[in-house]
Amino acid sequence: MQETRSTCPYCGVGCGVLIESDGARITGVRGDPAHPANHGRLCTKGSTLHLTASPALAQQTRRLQPALRATRGAAPQDVGWDAALDLAAGRLASIVQEHGPDAVGLYVSGQLLTEDYYVFNKLAKGLIGTNNIDTNSRLCMSSAVAGYKLTLGADAPPACYEDVDHADCLFIAGSNAAWAHPVLTRRIEQARAARPQMKIIVADPRRTDTAGMADLFLPLRPGSDTLLFHGMLHIMELEGWLDQAYIARHTSGFADLQALVREATPERVGELCGLPRHDLFQAAQWFALGGDARGGAARGATLSLYCQGLNQSSNGTAKNAALIGLHLATGQIGRAGAGPFSLTGQPNAMGGREVGGLANLLSAHRDLANPVHRAEVAALWGVDAVPHRPGKTAVEMFEAAAEGEIRALWIACTNPAQSMPDQALVRRALQRAEFVIVQEAFATTATCAYADLLLPATTWGEKLGTVTNSERRISRVRPAVAAPGAARHDWRIAVDCARRMEARLRPGRPSLFPYDTEDAAAGAQAIWNEHRESTRGRDLDITGLSWDLLDAQGPQQWPLPEGAAQGRARLYEDGRFPTPDGRARFALLPWQPLAEPPDAHYPFSLTTGRLRDQWHGMSRTGQLGRLFGHAAEPCLQMHPRDMAERGLRAGDLVQMSSRRGALLVPVQPDDTLTPSQLFMAMHWGGEYLGGTSMGGTSMGGVNALTTPALCPGSKQPELKHTAVKLQKAELPWTLLAMAWLPEDRVLAVREQLSALMPHFGFASCVPFGNAVPLQDAARARHGVLLRAAAHEAPGEAVLARIESLLGLDAADTLRYTDRRRQHSRALRLDRHSLSTTVEALLLAGDTRAGSWLSTLLQDQMPAQDYGRLLLMPSGSAPLAIQPRARQVCTCFDVDETAIAGALARCEGSDDARLAALQGRLRCGTNCGSCLPELKRLVRHIPLAKSQETAERGD
Repeated sequence: MQETRSTCPYCGVGCGVLIESDGARITGVRGDPAHPANHGRLCTKGSTLHLTASPALAQQTRRLQPALRATRGAAPQDVGWDAALDLAAGRLASIVQEHGPDAVGLYVSGQLLTEDYYVFNKLAKGLIGTNNIDTNSRLCMSSAVAGYKLTLGADAPPACYEDVDHADCLFIAGSNAAWAHPVLTRRIEQARAARPQMKIIVADPRRTDTAGMADLFLPLRPGSDTLLFHGMLHIMELEGWLDQAYIARHTSGFADLQALVREATPERVGELCGLPRHDLFQAAQWFALGGDARGGAARGATLSLYCQGLNQSSNGTAKNAALIGLHLATGQIGRAGAGPFSLTGQPNAMGGREVGGLANLLSAHRDLANPVHRAEVAALWGVDAVPHRPGKTAVEMFEAAAEGEIRALWIACTNPAQSMPDQALVRRALQRAEFVIVQEAFATTATCAYADLLLPATTWGEKLGTVTNSERRISRVRPAVAAPGAARHDWRIAVDCARRMEARLRPGRPSLFPYDTEDAAAGAQAIWNEHRESTRGRDLDITGLSWDLLDAQGPQQWPLPEGAAQGRARLYEDGRFPTPDGRARFALLPWQPLAEPPDAHYPFSLTTGRLRDQWHGMSRTGQLGRLFGHAAEPCLQMHPRDMAERGLRAGDLVQMSSRRGALLVPVQPDDTLTPSQLFMAMHWGGEYLGGTSMGGTSMGGVNALTTPALCPGSKQPELKHTAVKLQKAELPWTLLAMAWLPEDRVLAVREQLSALMPHFGFASCVPFGNAVPLQDAARARHGVLLRAAAHEAPGEAVLARIESLLGLDAADTLRYTDRRRQHSRALRLDRHSLSTTVEALLLAGDTRAGSWLSTLLQDQMPAQDYGRLLLMPSGSAPLAIQPRARQVCTCFDVDETAIAGALARCEGSDDARLAALQGRLRCGTNCGSCLPELKRLVRHIPLAKSQETAERGD
């Protein structure tokens, strides 16, 4: 048994992990107590990483040999690496020579390591000669980049996680950190407990679990953030809460900004943002003065935390710049507990920004538009010049491919056929491109279906290199096991292809890629050293850092120039900024309405966001049924009043349409929303949700609806908001099929069931599991659930295929059939255990009994006493079986019913009741991701009036 120190591959918190392995098998993971980002904590996703590395799951999801499709739509056939790379290099070089370098586009990922990113950037801009390389970080953090550069002069978050411990006021905007950054939220909770006087303000259209932590909640209307910030500045000036001395000494442009925000009066801001006047004044006061502090030397510290709610917007740069302007106007920057802190969405979005992995950047935060910067990079790389023509950003790249301008796409470690807006356009681009390379660890992503050439890459637990988290902290990523099959590191694949291309594009000249590909450690370190040299003298100078230092002293923050003893925790403490005059700049960007506001035809505002236990397109987290307990199936969340007005009940199907596409999805009530607002998780792509809309169009996931409208400054699309309309979907024939399956078959079966989704009007297909405690993972079971609806039953062959996949074609399967009504039922029982249990079921035509039969199956309850009820078409549940309640704690599989029952007996203060609840059920005592929800339930579930009522569950 070995233990390897590495880094989590999920969010930008950048948690350190200790990977336990036994030979070639990863057996466990725990938080690294020595890592300063998490101090040993992990969230639900991080604490289950080792389960996603199970060989039984990997054999169903990983592609371990390069594969080629002879024609589009054909099954991929394995080929050797030499053949695959020769083909890739030849096709790419031919396209460059025939159509020019800008006929090639590379779309990479914030989940790549810094070394991978650096090589891809050099390959595109140095070898091919195109700036058409962009990253899915464009969808995530590019507005933060643009906002920092516009105001502070460089893309450098000036704060750090330690500032949470020193803040007197936390201003959280456009971030549900409780779900998106759970480990950082644990730190906020800890800081709040140590300093109860800390004030927390949360600005968000939804009353999220993060908003549940707030002393002041601002439920602003979608898209009105810039106006809110301008209104707060207006009030600060009106009340004398600005730091005039800081403005005079360290900033420029404030007088012009004053003129811009003059019309952002409390009355106008309150009306357009939908906020009470007194809340605006309270927010402005706490922000400016650092909580309850009162002016002068007593001014406290304010730290803002923000994420996709500000970034994913056609007005994203303005939102970021306006919030940073509040910090500059109040002197809330460059000191402990203060500063504008952008929370990175992906594990290495920062590293990609550092090496210039965006279409408008060059290495070490250099600007592509600056000829001096281009000349510096050209000299470093040994090329004649770096192309000056701006590259296509993410949305622009796929638009160009759809129009035939870009003929080859190389996609690495990302899934644009799920994550990009306007999926109809993206899929048209993937179909039209002459040559599509998909470099990916998981063969199950939607984008893989469009690849001409599939290249297998390494993933977490196998990779080697570095990443940078949200606080500018560089951490090592180390392999615990060898790469399986023929999988290769991403940087090596790029290098091997680039060297073959050089023979045609740079014949007779020294290679631009002189890295050792046989010794992975030596090669990766050489790449990183080259990147390090590119930072000399820049704002992110790391010339004083080395892999040896990282190994000896652990993760380090930049800048760390040569001669420095350690990196800098926070920036701009001296009030000097990396601008020509050393002053920070106030941005003069006015508030703009939403790119697509609701109107009479599309009256609802759809916002998107994350689930607590899932990550991006779920190519990794979607392997684990236990991570679907908290949000089991796709759904659209809607205010109960809106549902009542439209005659909708929980679980009803609605068709949700935007100007780009339509989606059928079940609707659920959610009073965290305001009327006329909807919410749907961004994870639900076409891999899990499908069917054919009422107009006959094949559907993808939620991004079939989202708009590609871009922020002019950052080119980030407005993924967060879309105007939509709703129509109740009348699909009388329904289907529910689910089964426990062997671990080595469950994901393959889910893939095959998902392929049947187009046969229905609506369909969703997800895994499920029994969330046993992690230490009892050997007892875990694995299942798959298919839910569907249609106007009438599909052909018998489709149902027979479903039954076969779920093992319901056996001779001992119990059956009921009513052909006239198109109803049927099939159940398979396990009679070999101590009690008879349901192992698989299919209800077709009438699924009313699904709520209790699915509980019987999932909870593995004894079924022998129910006899004929198991096959009767009635939907009535036996009294002994209650529908399964929503899971709250994933680690110990604790649901709302159990929590309500326990809280009915817990007395005392909220803190005392929470402690008693944890003592009884253990919920919230492992990873802590469920703590915000537990605290909400403590506040809302009262102590029972008597023992008798508690026992009745009243």
